[in-house]
Amino acid sequence: MPKKKLAVEGAGAGAGAASSSSPICTLDDGCLMHIFSFLSPIPDRYNTALVCHRWRFLACHPRLWLRVERPIKTTFEPGVFPTLEAAISAARPGDTILIAAGTTNIASAIQIKKTLCLIGAGTNPDDTVLACSRGADSALELLSTCKVANLTIRAELGCCLLHRSGRLTIEGCVLQCEENPLDYLSCPIMSTATSPVKGELHGVTVARTRIEGGAKAVCTSGALVLQHVRAIYSRASVFFWFEVAAK
Repeated sequence: MPKKKLAVEGAGAGAGAASSSSPICTLDDGCLMHIFSFLSPIPDRYNTALVCHRWRFLACHPRLWLRVERPIKTTFEPGVFPTLEAAISAARPGDTILIAAGTTNIASAIQIKKTLCLIGAGTNPDDTVLACSRGADSALELLSTCKVANLTIRAELGCCLLHRSGRLTIEGCVLQCEENPLDYLSCPIMSTATSPVKGELHGVTVARTRIEGGAKAVCTSGALVLQHVRAIYSRASVFFWFEVAAK
């Protein structure tokens, strides 16, 4: 009996030594989550979830980001929402919302009045689609500093993104205006921002984004103008980099 007891204790000690072989594994959950909060959501924080069960739990914790996905369980899971509108309503300023891949989400004139980051969870923007119906002026109406990344946004009639104020960053997205006889009313990006108030700068920054359809890529009716345009042509599409800012 004593020998068996010693053997079990020895095995436990060995397992503990192996689990603590990396110094970062000795940190408690609060410290690890604080470290993860400094990582960019895609791809760094997303990749940390692949390391182990513990890191997946911490990297996907609602304190770091919210998720939009079809519910698998009937019970409520904190930080997971069935619709983008529900996630935006529950989010706090500075939150990141990860939208599940392989889904098409309805986004009709959803107003965003707080600083948020919306990211598609797929390997490319075509994996996650936000679709705006004909009856809405835009898919998303942005009234605060926000970032939209790795998403495909489609508008049947109107604009994909309506920028009212703040700094909007669009990175690695696909903006599509469906072809129809009223293309002159369609515009992937519309900005109505006026002159800065109390030193707050308004503008739109576009990087590595594919723009399809509409009369023109950007339409401004405020104080901002198109600047620093760069495009790369490939066989299938054109990728744009540009800014919309004050003169």
